[in-house]
Amino acid sequence: MTDPFGARLAAAVAGRGPLCVGIDPHRELLGAWGLADDVEGLRRFTDAVVGALAGTVAVLKPQSAFYERHGARGLLVLEDAVAAARAAGALVLLDAKRGDIGSTMAGYADVLADGHPMQVDALTVSPYLGPGSLEPAVRTARAHGGGLFVLARTSNPDAGTFQHARLDDGRTVAQAVVDTVGTWNGDDDGGGDGGWGPRTGSFGVVVGATLAELDVDLAGLRGPVLAPGLGAQGGTPGDLRRLFGADRAVVPTVSRDVLGAGPDPAGLRAAAERWAAELAG
Repeated sequence: MTDPFGARLAAAVAGRGPLCVGIDPHRELLGAWGLADDVEGLRRFTDAVVGALAGTVAVLKPQSAFYERHGARGLLVLEDAVAAARAAGALVLLDAKRGDIGSTMAGYADVLADGHPMQVDALTVSPYLGPGSLEPAVRTARAHGGGLFVLARTSNPDAGTFQHARLDDGRTVAQAVVDTVGTWNGDDDGGGDGGWGPRTGSFGVVVGATLAELDVDLAGLRGPVLAPGLGAQGGTPGDLRRLFGADRAVVPTVSRDVLGAGPDPAGLRAAAERWAAELAG
């Protein structure tokens, strides 16, 4: 990948809109589609979603856990899906929330590297072993044009237990995560002003779309925000505007509200198009 992830993401959003669709083939959804909870059902589900959406949405976000639970054959389904989605023009964000130190973190980050059999465009990571734990992933992303989305201010009910904890300097842990990611998007690395454009940073944070209020300062981030929670979890396009304003680079994520329209490909496309229209409105 020659261009940095942030620039490629901005170009994809300009051409296709900002919608990110999660691919979450959990057993209940497979059953709702009339599919068995096995590798064949997993493949049929995944092929249908990728075939219906990869040519039109900006980002597809497969959840690694739902493939890992099927063992090596499940991961092969994921590997094939990543290649097919990227060939159709979608960026692939692997939702794996990796977090470790040293060579282990470097091993996780190799999924961003050229030549990896399942190379993706970006990866979600967890920062709670400290900022230094993510340096191997940052290095790999920079070397290969990949991106990272770091958990910062999530909207699950007890997230504040850790994310609102205070450091000695008075900042919350969530704010320290945002500030750290902002340093990775420095001017030398192409980080812009936090909006969409060719200088959009390649390193972003995860901030829930269903927060009652935005309690972190994103002014210094200079990269994108991944905002999960639209649709079945209660988030709306109005929440995105309320939390982030109109000018910030935000990637809103929808899963169940699109996937529930399957297995008919036309239904999947129509659901994605409806969300894209609402986000553009």
